[in-house]
Amino acid sequence: MTDDICRLVQRCLARDQLAMTELMDRFSGRVFGLCYRMLGQRQDAEDTLQETFTRAFKSLHHWDSKRAFEPWLLAIAGNRCRTAISTRQRRPKTQVLVEQPSDGSELNQAAKMLSEEVQRALQDLKPDHCQAFVFFHENELSYFEIAAAMDVPLGTVKTWVHRARKELIETLRQRQVIEEPLHAMRNV
Repeated sequence: MTDDICRLVQRCLARDQLAMTELMDRFSGRVFGLCYRMLGQRQDAEDTLQETFTRAFKSLHHWDSKRAFEPWLLAIAGNRCRTAISTRQRRPKTQVLVEQPSDGSELNQAAKMLSEEVQRALQDLKPDHCQAFVFFHENELSYFEIAAAMDVPLGTVKTWVHRARKELIETLRQRQVIEEPLHAMRNV
């Protein structure tokens, strides 16, 4: 796959529009997933997806073909997300005025509620911790790939993912989305 990506990147560098479209098609799902998980809002994720590819195409000549392409691209996305988060923190908070209609299925509603709660909890994490967590759990990157993408030591990545997990679980417990584990309940 690396040779395939290298050829595709070379075509992109030659300003081949079809190659650029192919590159976007190949990776936009993963990039959007990261952006959505980090930002929590579809519109912001879509905007950041576009910014990511714009930045990537401008910086494509800096990509080291000896390294995996996807972590490099996801690092750009993570940086764009952190910028969006810092910009968002300077804006006044908005409030949802209209509730979403129910589709009727209790199971679907429970899954949707859990997903929304996880999304809210992810937004409460430090951006670096959130990015490392999403890289690991959503994008299935190894710790080594995350360290390379985020340009931090391997041990730092492991610590960030561990702390993100702990904080996420604690937040979900505090919001009573998940229950205390059985072993904790026995000690009461």
